[in-house]
Amino acid sequence: MLPFYLFTFVVAIQAHNQLLPGSCNFESNTCGYTSDAEFMSWTLHEDGRFVTLEAARNEDQEDFTGGGADPQTEITGVLLSPLLEHDDWSCLRLVYQITESGSLEVLQRTEGNSFDRPLWSSRSPSDSWVVSSIDLQNNAKPYRVVIEGKPGPSNGSSVAIFEIHISPGYCLECDFEESHLCGYSNQWNANVNWYVGGGGVQIYNNDMPDDHTYSNRTGHFMYVDSIYSKTFKEVAKLVSPMTTVPMSGCLSFQYRRSAERGNLFSVFTRDQLGQYQELWRAGLENQNDWSEIPGEWIPVQVDLKAPYSAQVVFEVAFNSPRGGRVALDDISFSPQFCTTDTEPTFDPSIANCDFESGFCLYTQHQVMSSPWRRVSVKPNIIRNGDHTTGAGSFLLAHSRLGPRSGYVSRLIGPTLPGNMKYCLRFYFSLRGFNQTDQALAVYLLQQPSGTQEKIWTQAERLRGVWIAADVTFQTSQPAKVVFLSTCRSFWDCGSVALDDISVSLGDCELTAGLLLSLFPGRCDFEAGMCGYTQDKKRDAADWERRRGPTPTSYTGPRGDHTAGIGYYLHMEASPMLPGQNARLLSRTVRGTRGPLCVSFFYHMYGSGTGRLNVHINKYGKDELLWQRSGEQSIAWLKAQVEYQCDTQHQIVFEAIRGSSVRSDISIDDVILEGGPCPEIEIRATVGTSNEIE
Repeated sequence: MLPFYLFTFVVAIQAHNQLLPGSCNFESNTCGYTSDAEFMSWTLHEDGRFVTLEAARNEDQEDFTGGGADPQTEITGVLLSPLLEHDDWSCLRLVYQITESGSLEVLQRTEGNSFDRPLWSSRSPSDSWVVSSIDLQNNAKPYRVVIEGKPGPSNGSSVAIFEIHISPGYCLECDFEESHLCGYSNQWNANVNWYVGGGGVQIYNNDMPDDHTYSNRTGHFMYVDSIYSKTFKEVAKLVSPMTTVPMSGCLSFQYRRSAERGNLFSVFTRDQLGQYQELWRAGLENQNDWSEIPGEWIPVQVDLKAPYSAQVVFEVAFNSPRGGRVALDDISFSPQFCTTDTEPTFDPSIANCDFESGFCLYTQHQVMSSPWRRVSVKPNIIRNGDHTTGAGSFLLAHSRLGPRSGYVSRLIGPTLPGNMKYCLRFYFSLRGFNQTDQALAVYLLQQPSGTQEKIWTQAERLRGVWIAADVTFQTSQPAKVVFLSTCRSFWDCGSVALDDISVSLGDCELTAGLLLSLFPGRCDFEAGMCGYTQDKKRDAADWERRRGPTPTSYTGPRGDHTAGIGYYLHMEASPMLPGQNARLLSRTVRGTRGPLCVSFFYHMYGSGTGRLNVHINKYGKDELLWQRSGEQSIAWLKAQVEYQCDTQHQIVFEAIRGSSVRSDISIDDVILEGGPCPEIEIRATVGTSNEIE
């Protein structure tokens, strides 16, 4: 049984007059929350106060709805909220516990959509209840909150939910009147820490003001005192919950300092990598105002730009025990920037280009260098197709058949504003270089000075594979990205291909996870199978997750489509007999009246290649959606399948072995999403040459 440990602040969580529908403390019932009958039932504890899923179930517990599950399979429970209609932004605070091992995930199910949008997840066990804050964006359509729990396989593992607390506004906002403190936490320091003040409690040597919310002694605020600081630069940190969606706007708060000036009060953002960025610091002018108007709360407004998940950190540093005190209250957030002269949010997608229709906003100095050429080729054993679709266009810099033996090719992107952090992603492919250190580099061209700074150079030795490159950079001045390829001499030169350039705001390590959250039905197989399973009942072999080339020569891909050096799914024909198959099943997809779209990349290269089918499986019966037979290309090719289905179903990828051991079939980068499918533009051969070498 789950140990009933509670944080002191959890015990005191009470119903608030602003709580929204969907909130529940499970005191005596489940407030309209139900278990999905397709999965294990969540169990309401016999004494109330929480619902749980356990690896080893207790017979005297009572299921409040739903069916059972095979004890030999992984236990999964899906808890569904009532239908919610929250037009404005709201904050969901989840009080939960994972005991021993397990996972918990919160998703949003919008009416009419077949795929749930992931909002938050955790795999961290704890010995007591934990509070997490989850931002719920304004939604014009009704939706349900979906909570998926999976206790671990070991005895004693469980997942439990103590309270679901939905309130209007942003999770960053707090007046500190409720004992859960809106998910804000003190980062413990042996000597200086943030404490809750007010509430009629007298503080030793207290000259703190009334709180700002109610302007009396019964209201609450946060404060930090230097009286126990012992070393130079003692630091106290009050940390907000981690935002779960990108946020930009105006952060406001009230603060008060005592007359002593031996402290430094600052506000930072901290991302998931632990990187800090200062937003604001109390200056001398504010301290002068404080000494002239003692007892006054001082309002602060500061622009916040968080393109990915981040925390707000209120930090006070003391120099001595006489550093004074700082109080904080009424933190709020608005999606509008604080001042009208704030620069508009820049859309970095102006620097994106797949070269299917031209050069986009990229330019070249034809006089000073040899131009990059936009080409389209028919792939074969010595030539690549493009990365976008396998049959489209890409850029090519010099080849051994070029008019000169030594020259430089420069491709210059559009101007990017300064004082921002960017993530640049592109794909490149090399052929024929004896030495690759000068084959391709990326520079920042500062504006208007014209100075150049190298931010990336390629180090891969792989040939003939599209390789993904991610570059995080920041510049104080406006700058342009320049792709530079150098050919020293006839004997060293080869060819460089470039495709699918994209630019986004933020650090590449952080934006990668954001991309996956935008496509809940997306899987690139880099971290696992994403819920796809083998059909053990109706096939003779399994799809294999692998990286690099396949073991049989003249068949299969050289690398994956996602990054060139990552993972893909593969049917290895060697141990199979002709006609045998491998079947891969997607997670269950809910039906919808509108169109749905399946897109993926497939690789069918080798003599005697068999067949790749895509089925929709309803009620145990297959319906063919798409099919390819025989050798298709040495390149990864993109497929899109649009279909309609108003009932629950699964997508099935079926590979059938052909007559030869050179019959390997692979898939990668699968996306299941609401349709219709976007159009794919594939152009015929363009440019002065379609030869890579």
